Amino acid sequence: MLTRFGRTIQTWTSSANPWTNAYGLARTLLALGTLGTLLFSHSSAVFRPTTISEHAPTCTAETRWALFCLASSDHLELLRWLAVILLTLVASGWRPRWTGVVHWWVAWSLNSTGTLVDGGDQITAVLTFLLLPVTLTDPRLWHWQAPPQRVALGSQLIARSALLVIRLQVAVVYFHAAVSKFAVPEWMDGTAVYYWFTDPAMGMPPWLQVPITWLVSNPLTVYLITWGTMLLELALAAGLISVFRYRGTLLVLGFVFHSCIALVHGLISFALAMGAALLLFLLPAGHILRIPWRSSKRADALPALPLDRATNLSGST
Repeated sequence: MLTRFGRTIQTWTSSANPWTNAYGLARTLLALGTLGTLLFSHSSAVFRPTTISEHAPTCTAETRWALFCLASSDHLELLRWLAVILLTLVASGWRPRWTGVVHWWVAWSLNSTGTLVDGGDQITAVLTFLLLPVTLTDPRLWHWQAPPQRVALGSQLIARSALLVIRLQVAVVYFHAAVSKFAVPEWMDGTAVYYWFTDPAMGMPPWLQVPITWLVSNPLTVYLITWGTMLLELALAAGLISVFRYRGTLLVLGFVFHSCIALVHGLISFALAMGAALLLFLLPAGHILRIPWRSSKRADALPALPLDRATNLSGST
């Protein structure tokens, strides 16, 4: 039985190469979300005093190694620009094995010490952490390149397992987002979107006031958008068990959904983070995107090698 189980695991592991430009694009989107926040926001806006501490950022024993706690608050602008440089390097796709850890460190630092953070920062911190087994085993110079032709089976098992955990995590996020709304009366009676769209702080921008006012003035459209949101989130969560031919449709709907949220509420970093999450969640393992400026054609693709054979091969070259 153990031998049969081992063969099953080996077949699953070697059936797809996890180090593709699709996962690379997800990394770039995650980096761009955080990069935009830090590039266009002064440190005084990101790090503000709280009721817990009069000093910003709030550095505790748990966050003493965070990037923004490595120097005094007088040097926050310098640290912000350092983070911008590091995230630009990550977004470029250079050396995933090295920049993967840096990416998680910067994302965790902002989420842990920043005052004005949103769900996008939280998602980015979680996903960059869960991506560490994938980036640390990625031997490529750029994450836009074609998948490596010969890799150790052990490394491939680690990377594919990490991507599976990410799929589970994203499914839970969408499932919880949908189910939690059923306990809110405004979502159940179909009026929640009206309050969200017209909220003075988080609602529609002035230039969208005319079309959105028309939408929320119609009870039918408000009801459809409200319930459509919950049903779409449930459908996206079901992407975990859906067949491949439906995932493309879910991917497009998910992109449109989060683009609309960014348009109405201005949550661009959140949209980028969830766009990355959707790529990791819905694209099949080993999927290669056709990117115009990078040829990702995989020539002479070979299955993963057992760990001992891969080691011997690398030692003989």
